[in-house]
Amino acid sequence: MTNIAFIGLGIMGSPMAVHLANAGHRVAGYNLDPERAKPLVEAGGRTADSIADAVQDADVVCVMVPDSPDVELVLTGEGGVFQRAKSGALIIDFSSIRPDVTIELAAQAREQGFRVLDAPVSGGEAGAKNAALSIMVGGEAGDFQTAKPLFDAVGKTVVHVGASGSGQTVKAANQLIVAANIQALSEAVVFLEAYGVDTKAALEVLGGGLAGSAVLNQKQENMLSRSFQPGFRIDLHHKDMGIVTSAARERGVVVPLGSLVAQLVASARANGDGGLDHSALLRGVERLSGKTQD
Repeated sequence: MTNIAFIGLGIMGSPMAVHLANAGHRVAGYNLDPERAKPLVEAGGRTADSIADAVQDADVVCVMVPDSPDVELVLTGEGGVFQRAKSGALIIDFSSIRPDVTIELAAQAREQGFRVLDAPVSGGEAGAKNAALSIMVGGEAGDFQTAKPLFDAVGKTVVHVGASGSGQTVKAANQLIVAANIQALSEAVVFLEAYGVDTKAALEVLGGGLAGSAVLNQKQENMLSRSFQPGFRIDLHHKDMGIVTSAARERGVVVPLGSLVAQLVASARANGDGGLDHSALLRGVERLSGKTQD
């Protein structure tokens, strides 16, 4: 049994914290909206009224918040983790943020006596609920081994990919691939519909061939039903594509497809779709094709 603080109980963080509690750990959860802690409390965890309250007895501090500034605030802000957690605590950042920020925060953490892993996840809301996330982990190998039972409680594919920042770099690559796949699937759906094809049947046969993908399996129903309740918001994918294009430029890597998809994601956001699931990139294809939308 481990004392765990879990900071950030959103779409992904809430079910992850619940899985850790169900695995027998003591979990104290903190979220800006305390209502988000209800599932954790029902699973036997407790709600904390501040970051300081959550981390006071924690051996492990898990963070799952939207962006780099949020992680910086949680860790370095007044009453944050660096000030209030006990020396030697292991910090696991499940958030998806800039690799350079991760590297800097990891250095600060080590200077203050903490251990730290960057462990961004892929799999969306369904993966979080089903404890089937893919977790790409950067940091010291020994710290990874220590945390492995916790990763196994929330994920299915867990891989140590290198030093601090490596997890975030792999996650950026993941988001590039996912966005490109969603865009291609969106274009295929609108193309098929324009020809009056039985689109559901078409996607079934496409899914059985080389065109098949996890994106097709998980996102086709959203597109066919035009139901875009967020599992992963376009706002967040917009942030991630910014990370991809910026990091690529810093290393002199050309990502022409990634840059184009980043612009299409930005367009979707500018057209008011930021709060929708990223499968709503379909709406952008419809707009460009002159299709009427609700």
